[in-house]
Amino acid sequence: MKVYRSINNLPSFKNPVITIGTFDGVHKGHHHLIQKIKSLANENEGESVLITFDPHPRLIIHPEENSLRILTTLSEKISLLETEGVDHLIVVPFTKEFSLLTAKDYLKNFLIENFHPFIILTGYNHSFGHHRDGNIEMLRKFETEYHYKVEELSKQLVDDIAVSSTRIRIALNESDIELANQLLGHSYSIAGTVVHGQHLGNKIGFPTANILINDSLKLIPADGVYAVLVNYNNEKLKGMMNIGYRPTVDGLHHKLEVHLLDFNKNLYGEELEIHFVKRLRDEKKFSSVDDLKDQLKLDKENTVFVLK
Repeated sequence: MKVYRSINNLPSFKNPVITIGTFDGVHKGHHHLIQKIKSLANENEGESVLITFDPHPRLIIHPEENSLRILTTLSEKISLLETEGVDHLIVVPFTKEFSLLTAKDYLKNFLIENFHPFIILTGYNHSFGHHRDGNIEMLRKFETEYHYKVEELSKQLVDDIAVSSTRIRIALNESDIELANQLLGHSYSIAGTVVHGQHLGNKIGFPTANILINDSLKLIPADGVYAVLVNYNNEKLKGMMNIGYRPTVDGLHHKLEVHLLDFNKNLYGEELEIHFVKRLRDEKKFSSVDDLKDQLKLDKENTVFVLK
């Protein structure tokens, strides 16, 4: 996959079959869209071209909200899209000026002028332009004038649940990691750097790596204890992760910490990629540290069972 981080000096694509979107999460709905542009490109001896935006448009259009949390950073998105086998990925810098393009200017001056599409494939209910008044009907209206064809992919469902980045965010915020993973088609992950903590885990026999997330906009799943798989230096390690305030031993600071099973190396300054597999339980305050230790032993047994 060739990646372009600007629309300047793009090559001349052969019979380009294009699709456009934020592709946050690169979920199952996106997968169907991507497979369709690849199929259409193959049928028409063309190339598959995926157009996405950075930063996420909502951050520019509604900066006052400060509520959006993303499922994938740009580097994660690129990595996931590469596994999909797209020919070309164009990352368009999303600016305030770009957000003010009318639907007609977006079509003529952005899509047609830069990409000369052979086929435009849109997702279900796709809209574009400053007032979101561009839609599939408008694209069809200009097919003859601009010499392209337009197709729309139907709404994607997984077990009768509509697949969308918004629905996945809701699942993660509601602790339903298994539904989120099902809709994604892959495990939800976060990446961060191991930093020094209070070393409380060492004192109770469960040393943890404290994680500082690399991107402050990344969505952190709801507080609780999770069975996770951790990528470190091309190793895949098993672990259990706690997200929350550790009310039995601290209760003041929100932390992300992971205990790696059968692993005892100094990880300070190292980067870990943590994949969530199953939520084990809520975070809770125990009456004593000994009770906490007993629960952690049970959590470890459950983690081993889940990840076996």
